[in-house]
Amino acid sequence: MPSLHRVRSLIGLLLGLLLAPTVRADEGSEFFIKRIKPILVERCLACHDPSTKKGGLDLSRGETARTGGETGPAVESGDPDASLLFEKVSAGEMPPRSPLDPADVSSLKQWIASGAKYAEEPLLARRAGPDWWSLRPIASPEVPSVRRGDWVRNPIDAFVLARLEKEGLTPSPEADRATLIRRLSFDLTGLPPTPLEVEAFQNDPRADAYDRLVDRLLDSPRHGERWSRLWLDAVRFGESHGYETNALRPNAWPYRDWAIRAFNTDLPLERFVAEQFAADQIPGADFLSQSATGFLVGGVHDVVGNQSPEGMKQQRADDLDDMITATGSAFLGLTVHCARCHDHKFDPIPQKDYYGLQAVFAGVEHNDRAVPAPDAEKRRKERPAIADALARVEVQLDGSEPLATPGSSVAARAPVHPGRNVERFTPVEAKRVRFTIRGTIGGSEPCLDELEIYSSGETPRNVALNASARASSTYEGNPIHALPHVNDGKYGNSWSWISREPGAGVVEVELPEKVAIDRVVWGRDREGKFLDRLASDYMIEVATDDAPWTVVASSEDRAKVGGEAVAAAETPERQALKAKRDELRARLAAGADTIPVYAGTFATPGPTYLLRRGDPMSPGEEVAPSGLTSLRPRLVLSTNAPEAERRMALARWIADRENPLPPRVMVNRVWHGHFGKGIVATPGDFGFNGDRPSHPELLDWLARSFLDNGGRLKPIHRLIVTSAAYRQSSQLNESGIAVDRDNRLLWRASPRRLEAEAIRDAVLATSGKLDLRRGGPGYSLWEPNTNYVVVFKARNDLGPETYRRMIYQFKPRSQPDPTFGAFDCPDAAQVSPRRNSSTTALQALNLLNSRFILDQSAAFAQRLANEAGDDPGRQIRLAFPLAFGRDPTEAEMASALPLVIEHGASALARAIFNANEFLYVR
Repeated sequence: MPSLHRVRSLIGLLLGLLLAPTVRADEGSEFFIKRIKPILVERCLACHDPSTKKGGLDLSRGETARTGGETGPAVESGDPDASLLFEKVSAGEMPPRSPLDPADVSSLKQWIASGAKYAEEPLLARRAGPDWWSLRPIASPEVPSVRRGDWVRNPIDAFVLARLEKEGLTPSPEADRATLIRRLSFDLTGLPPTPLEVEAFQNDPRADAYDRLVDRLLDSPRHGERWSRLWLDAVRFGESHGYETNALRPNAWPYRDWAIRAFNTDLPLERFVAEQFAADQIPGADFLSQSATGFLVGGVHDVVGNQSPEGMKQQRADDLDDMITATGSAFLGLTVHCARCHDHKFDPIPQKDYYGLQAVFAGVEHNDRAVPAPDAEKRRKERPAIADALARVEVQLDGSEPLATPGSSVAARAPVHPGRNVERFTPVEAKRVRFTIRGTIGGSEPCLDELEIYSSGETPRNVALNASARASSTYEGNPIHALPHVNDGKYGNSWSWISREPGAGVVEVELPEKVAIDRVVWGRDREGKFLDRLASDYMIEVATDDAPWTVVASSEDRAKVGGEAVAAAETPERQALKAKRDELRARLAAGADTIPVYAGTFATPGPTYLLRRGDPMSPGEEVAPSGLTSLRPRLVLSTNAPEAERRMALARWIADRENPLPPRVMVNRVWHGHFGKGIVATPGDFGFNGDRPSHPELLDWLARSFLDNGGRLKPIHRLIVTSAAYRQSSQLNESGIAVDRDNRLLWRASPRRLEAEAIRDAVLATSGKLDLRRGGPGYSLWEPNTNYVVVFKARNDLGPETYRRMIYQFKPRSQPDPTFGAFDCPDAAQVSPRRNSSTTALQALNLLNSRFILDQSAAFAQRLANEAGDDPGRQIRLAFPLAFGRDPTEAEMASALPLVIEHGASALARAIFNANEFLYVR
């Protein structure tokens, strides 16, 4: 029996057909433009345009519509009932999965009956359909036959040459060996070859000399340092939170090290995906693998937040949108986030698919996660002795703190500090201790990261640890600021208590038994990240079961924050103790058996709802975790699927061999890195608004090869760089320019400017100052500060610790490298699948006058003096091979010699660092 909805649709269709007026000839054009064109463009051409022609049918022109496709003519002018187009749409068979409204079917019948004339043509599709080129299964194309078979080194060349021959073009000759080794070295490692390496390659008579060079560079640990940078751009890696405070993420660096290792070890696609989505669920995953989930929380995050219900929901929705955006762009090459508020306007991604992905990520939270250290067992054994030594030193230091004198107005003690404040008093028996806050810096709700109460005597201990605690009020809506954190033994904002009352709050700790105490130690954030919410007006009281409260310490005798400093009674002994304390604290922090990593935490997710117009306050139907319905295989989980299962299932779905997008996206990214432009020029958008592939069969052939090699990228690198297409020279020819000015068909090698990282690294390599140490926290170019809103002021003292490769530079958002940020570095605020390559005056000025360039020019000059002596001619003859991989010409010698004689070799170095030949590979 037909459903009520079906019956109503049929009634609507019949009424529309019976009551619709006929279309007069003079109204035909207007009717077509207003009614028919939108139907064909928005509902039909995604599958039936000239490039797609599903079933052989092209509806973009009247002639091709009448000719029809594999099943015959689509339109019989004047006869709707004999028209296959009308038959399919009226039966609800087309468009697939989303039939036309009855009114649209009626309009099509009128149009066909009046002659099916196109008032304009060709019509252009406005969106992709489920049969869009990138969504189809990966084909196994035959390697084409070409006339110039002698030019072909591997199948890549056959595909490239077939297009060139079709357009009447010929490839360029092979580049010389000096050009090839420089191009190859920068492409595979991001570093220039040394003069000795250039000489050895030029003089290598072996037939496989080039292949040996490729293998050596692919095996170099520098390979991962170069290629991970492209990935980090694509996944918006940054080391600060963004937004107005732009607070730092000092524990984000392990994800960067994981990415470097992943590219060096050529991690297979299945593992590459699984570790980034669910390494915490992979047995035996080591420290760096566990850190890979930093991908999920790699984007911006508002640490300040908004405490209104609407604001908190909006922030959460924004965080999840960031995860969806990065996943869609980096792995699928689709702008999935465009379906947040409505069905995607251009790609076959319904809004429900967006919220299916949101349900997958619904349990992921921005936060540090404790990851087992690589040497956890050793650290575990050493830690108790370090902790005991630290406790003894702190007792000695605390013993020299002045006694609190509550009621005194004399500022005898130092101002309160966000870190560690010691309240020392004459020993007193206590069963309860009360900390009452009456004011804070700025008047905000007070925060305590830990409240410690120490027993007196020779072996003091923190008797407050995990004791019963009560509070006057607790900050709502954020579990990381719950009351149990006030005495759980953990330091830092992430394990703190915050009052709900601005400028006030009370915490009371009831001890397990009555005990003599002589110290209370407290802090706002002993990790030193936050300075707000600091108690400035307070008192500390103690009581036993049968006695009233007694004040033992207060803020009254402390100097005011920002006021006149209190002279510290520093002695050599106290200074030595402080140094020892700092050393032990550092050892203890570094010796934990876990290391905090900004890799996200995971909680049981609640239900996910489709949000009407993307509004978090307008929930619609509940949505189950899922993938994209336009892709095979299908991924749909139950609404109560466990959190970890959701992420693992998504990882398996992305890496499934049937999913056509990730292999295409990954090999295209490699092609983009080697040629400066991908086969698809938009590496993050394979949808309707993205570029169409210049060599679609080649893209599929590479994707199939990638899968056949276990989802590993190094075989793709090797295929590309050993091809004749890659090894061409960059020389121009008029026929190539006339037919293909942008060189999309690859009739030559396009000269490319180096990325900012390669330029900086090349400067350091040339000056002899490059530090090749790998891994660990990055170096910073910024002066340290503890402002609530982080202020980035560039350091002037860029010493040797900053001479590591730029991949290891601490990367805050919205604060590019003062010198090399001008060279189109992404600011990490959003995904950056590709970089621009601009030419600006600021670039030239930075390379001429920046402190870094001046320092490295002096270092380069010193290197020339050390290795070539004082003779200017010998210095010049050494400088050119170091910088360009070749000897200077006679004209260059003639120009450089007076410059060095008059201004020194550092002037020559500055000129070299500004030369196009230094900044470009050709």
